[in-house]
Amino acid sequence: MLVDAEGPVSAANPWDHLSTQDGWKRPSGAREGQCQLMVQCMESWFLADREALSRYFGQGFQTSSLPAGNEVEKVGKQEVLFGLDRAARPTAKGGYAKGEHSFRLLGLVDPELVARAAPSAARLLAELGAQPAPGTGP
Repeated sequence: MLVDAEGPVSAANPWDHLSTQDGWKRPSGAREGQCQLMVQCMESWFLADREALSRYFGQGFQTSSLPAGNEVEKVGKQEVLFGLDRAARPTAKGGYAKGEHSFRLLGLVDPELVARAAPSAARLLAELGAQPAPGTGP
């Protein structure tokens, strides 16, 4: 299961976070790694690959309108969404719309850049066997 945390993560593991924040119960037999969070929202991961954003939105994309900083998981959901929309508004796409753009962008961002900027992404990739978990690789 892969879901947006919808805010700052309140616990050491995703199941505990979802239990505390949303009242979700861990299904019987579910492993810890079967629950993954996109912190704070999927779009947070996009901030790690600004070049992919620029290529996707094209001419007029204003990278400077995106939230600053390298700790993409600490940027609030509304700030991320507002920044993406503001940066994309001058482009031919006319702004950012979650349903219209999000899944295409998710397929375009560089997973290595995202994993370096977002521990939740590194955790997901490690669970999928795509890269070692932080601190376990060469």
